[in-house]
Amino acid sequence: MKKGISWFVMTGWVCFFLAAVAVAGDNEPGTDGWIRLFDGVSLDGWRAGENAETFGVQDGKIVVQGERSHLYYDGPVEDHDFTNVELKVDVMTFARANSGVYFHTQYRQDGWPNRGFEVQINNSYIGSEGFRELKKTGSLYGIRNLFASGIPDEQWFTLHLVIEGRRVQIRINGLTVVDYFEPDSQGRRGRGKRLSSGTFALQGHDPGSKVFFKNIYVKPLPFAPRPPDTRSPDEIEHQGQISRWQAADIPLTDYHVHLKGGLTIDEALANARRTGITYGIAVNCGLGFAVTDDAAAEKFFQSLEGLPVFRAMQAEGREWMNMFSPATIARFDYVFTDAMTFHDRQGRRMRLWIPQEVHVGDPQEFMELLVETIERICGREPIDIYVNPTFLPAVIADQYDALWTEARMDRVIRAAVQNNVAIEINARYRLPSLAFIRRAKQAGVKFAFGTNNGDRNLGELEYCLEAVRACGLEKKDFFLPPTGRKKIAMRAP
Repeated sequence: MKKGISWFVMTGWVCFFLAAVAVAGDNEPGTDGWIRLFDGVSLDGWRAGENAETFGVQDGKIVVQGERSHLYYDGPVEDHDFTNVELKVDVMTFARANSGVYFHTQYRQDGWPNRGFEVQINNSYIGSEGFRELKKTGSLYGIRNLFASGIPDEQWFTLHLVIEGRRVQIRINGLTVVDYFEPDSQGRRGRGKRLSSGTFALQGHDPGSKVFFKNIYVKPLPFAPRPPDTRSPDEIEHQGQISRWQAADIPLTDYHVHLKGGLTIDEALANARRTGITYGIAVNCGLGFAVTDDAAAEKFFQSLEGLPVFRAMQAEGREWMNMFSPATIARFDYVFTDAMTFHDRQGRRMRLWIPQEVHVGDPQEFMELLVETIERICGREPIDIYVNPTFLPAVIADQYDALWTEARMDRVIRAAVQNNVAIEINARYRLPSLAFIRRAKQAGVKFAFGTNNGDRNLGELEYCLEAVRACGLEKKDFFLPPTGRKKIAMRAP
């Protein structure tokens, strides 16, 4: 009996001791250096600006829902002024929620924080009429934007932020999605923001955005000197150009990337971190390719689960609609195809990139067949983007300017506009011509960037950015993957 009582008393004291240590240790570093900023039961150490009722605590988490407000850490850790630091926080979003985590900021009673940087939280936010937020979860807002999110709503994920010297890393569930080095000179980019010091803030964006936060920890890091910028002038200029397009909300996305020629998904993601370009990973689906049915498509979906990329179908040949179910087609973020595979008037199946399969005959007659094929594709196939546009087989490629007359350009442009099909600006083939792009812009065509790589070299969308400058393309001129009903649901194969 005494032994049982002693065990009970001892167990009670152990539980009490552990609880006391947990409370006492809220603002003290643990053995691994992490310090808790949120105690799980109150907003002690935090200070809200306007509309403080947007923030509450429930079941160990901060609940965010209400009018615009920001909750700033105002507690004793580092006197709420962090320079080099790591932050970890668990986040859950709900449908169409928009939020963010600010760093190097300072308390402001009203409005949006005007100092520091924001790590975006947006898995499915659409926004008010006439506005769509392009920047997705993990973006370093306006500086390194991600346009695809691999995180579903109503599922906890961990955001891990590391700020050290001139470097900012953002990790989602352990995967680094942004690795940004601040240049010596910002110019006008980022509204003059510079890495400095400050506190953290959680964002309440609007009444329709519901977000949970929990397990908020920081780890102060030692001083890290700012090393010199060792990039070449060309690298600095190109990265500056990319950053200008990011700041202008140009959706800097390569929608046409293949894991072929030795390119792996890890290499693609590393390239995305380096360049700031979001990738759409496309799989070839159709006759003669590896993916020919729903089961093979499902393996492709699973291989990219949780990654910050788009999952795209490249529909091959004209048979593709009969090879996949509408439900499977609709699972892709978008579908694209080209007119590089079709049957000629004698019934021969041609693939225009294979010289021995091409039968041109009279170039003018061939062009008429090609344009008719493009019109038919745009009108009958449930695609979002027409890619490799204006491609000509090698035997007549040197006649491009003569064969692509204004009348033929206009027929393709009209088919795209009438059927809400975007046209790819292809970096690999430098297609279509700038003359075509200018005519298409005038007619209201939407454009999408794409590479269609044949090997591991993805480039950096050089021709696409050249077209942006030369043709005056703006945010409104660009394709965005559909968020509502897919075309396959509206147009039966």
